[in-house]
Amino acid sequence: MSQQEVLADVLRRQIIDGAFAPGSRLSESALADRFDVSRNTLREAFRVLAEQGLLEHIPHRGVSVASPSVADVIDIYRARRVIECSALRQSEPEHPAVERMRDAVDAAEAAIAGASPRDHDAWRAVGSANMAFHVALVDLADSPRLTRTYRNVAAELRLAFLEIDDPRALHEPFVRRNRAVLTAFLEQGSQAGADELERYLIQSERAVLGAFARMGKS
Repeated sequence: MSQQEVLADVLRRQIIDGAFAPGSRLSESALADRFDVSRNTLREAFRVLAEQGLLEHIPHRGVSVASPSVADVIDIYRARRVIECSALRQSEPEHPAVERMRDAVDAAEAAIAGASPRDHDAWRAVGSANMAFHVALVDLADSPRLTRTYRNVAAELRLAFLEIDDPRALHEPFVRRNRAVLTAFLEQGSQAGADELERYLIQSERAVLGAFARMGKS
């Protein structure tokens, strides 16, 4: 892996963990000094992340973290339905990724048990466990290319989540829905699991769009 690819991975993780707020400008000189890399290397990392929808370059203003719009959210969920529901519909409960799905639901439920209503860090940990469930679900497809594509979609989704100042309302209901998807898949088969997942994704999309509407985002 090249130096710019390693740097892009580090920056991607920091962006989706909330180290840089959506819409915030990134200082080229400060980040080059911080990571001890040349500006050319940093620009290449920026280019990679811009292609993945996480950064945007505005002429005469530099590079900023992307701030997803309503149209972006709609398209992200369109992609999620295609990728996730197809992966689940064509899978078997004996796949080894199912154990990671189960572990992710258990981790999210444990995080909820220890989270106070206003502990944003704890609720973001719940959100991370939720996303781990869906990453494992996509891994049911045994497709490295699909996994890479989904990683980019999931990173853009996390940016949308970071825009919303109520992570508890955003994440808590969907831990139960993840459990329901897993149970339907294991007990009733792949089609039942995919049907439950599609209902989940519709509800999740409405929750995010409703939060955006209350914020006045377009």
